[in-house]
Amino acid sequence: MTRIGLAYVSGAVPGFEDFGNLPTDIVKENGLVNGNKASKELDALIIPGGTLIESNDINMDLNSEIKKMARDGKPIIGICAGFQLLSNQIDIGRKSPVPIIKEGLGIIDVNFSPLITSDRVKAKVFDNSFLVKNQTEDVDGFHTHTYGKVEGDAKPLFYSKVQRMNYGDTNEKGDYNIFSGACNDDGNVIGTMIHGILDENPILVENLKNQIDMQNPDDIYNRNKEVKKFLQSEVGINSGIKIPQITPNKKPKYLMIGSNGSDSGKTFILTGLAGAIRKRGYKVALLKVGPDVRDIIPGLYLTKGKMEEFASVKIGHLGWQDIESTINQLNNSDYDIVLIEGVMSVFTGLLNEKVPFSAAEIAMSSKIPIILATGVNKGGIESAAVDIVAHANMLNTLGVDVEAILLNKVYNDNIFDTVVPYIKENTNVENILKLPKLKSADMRGFIPEVEIRYELFTSHAMDLIEENLNINEIIAMAREVEFEKIYSFDEIKGKVI
Repeated sequence: MTRIGLAYVSGAVPGFEDFGNLPTDIVKENGLVNGNKASKELDALIIPGGTLIESNDINMDLNSEIKKMARDGKPIIGICAGFQLLSNQIDIGRKSPVPIIKEGLGIIDVNFSPLITSDRVKAKVFDNSFLVKNQTEDVDGFHTHTYGKVEGDAKPLFYSKVQRMNYGDTNEKGDYNIFSGACNDDGNVIGTMIHGILDENPILVENLKNQIDMQNPDDIYNRNKEVKKFLQSEVGINSGIKIPQITPNKKPKYLMIGSNGSDSGKTFILTGLAGAIRKRGYKVALLKVGPDVRDIIPGLYLTKGKMEEFASVKIGHLGWQDIESTINQLNNSDYDIVLIEGVMSVFTGLLNEKVPFSAAEIAMSSKIPIILATGVNKGGIESAAVDIVAHANMLNTLGVDVEAILLNKVYNDNIFDTVVPYIKENTNVENILKLPKLKSADMRGFIPEVEIRYELFTSHAMDLIEENLNINEIIAMAREVEFEKIYSFDEIKGKVI
């Protein structure tokens, strides 16, 4: 019987993609498959992305099994963080004055350092492994990572066309500009920064099947269904939080998490809500306005959801798919709840002549209700209250319903209680919510834009959300929507000026 393992460890995102519908067995942190060593049980191994390096989540037992399979010539495919694990070393010192070096397994002769990309990509193929045999055209997939600069002497497999790096457009000529895949000298251990590499490129899947001499594809796919069923049985990884079965919604309901600026905690709030709602049995879709889909990965870590083709809502030339196609696709899906994370302030980009170019315009297009969040850590609770009132009233002018205002990082309950009547009297919003300031000794692993440890970030987010918000009331704020229109620049000016 052919068996393909999928690493299931804290910090990994094994539900992020389907991996060609090939994994038949779960490989645990102890390197065992159904109580036996992975190197003896498996014909191949897939190591998914996540925060395996930042979190030090691969222990010595699994490391030993990976090395043994590599020596035995068995196929190993590491994607994103899985690729990093197979490398020599990784510098995770983004925004640090000195490099912060983590050691890899040294199987593929490359090193990693900080580089942010979140693009749909095509990649040129180099014939240095069984995996790419007969793949004469570019492969498809997507990048979404923070530590994606690859350098070294390993045999190349892929070079990607990446338009945006480190938040800026840098590739107007459409060059193959990012080293995005490599293999060991024997070609059996493959690393790539391209997510979806097995889902979107059928020739590669056939090559893997042939390499391991797969005899019964039906058995593989049936066992894969059981793997997926297992993945969807708990929130997060090794949390012990089981997901109940409920009657699904006929159509999904939508709710946006918007804010009055960056550092308001949108990602933290969305992550906690995603886990808490999934815990109640709902199937949750997560979207990001704009291109930086890294922000929704912690939520996907909890829900075990896929990074869908519509996960990045296009604004201007940034992002993956337009909101009209996204709404239409979602309304014909089996998702129950759609949570959308805004970008910066809901109004950032509102007066750009390209439309849509802001989270507010995305909400306007389909009458998507909003929870409007503000962080109180910079100007204080009082300043945040004044600012959020202005934001709520402008959204009302634009025809967007603000279902709740959420003051995040509240450090003084008495001041919060004092500003609540002011907010209610000066807006038409009745639900004024709060989250306390998170207290933790080490905050570095809590910053998605710098370094994030999924198991740490997500557990704190979910706990704080459940302890301070009524999840059923939040779910009731979501509504069914239909795409209506994209407002023109002149129509927007007429409303706000």
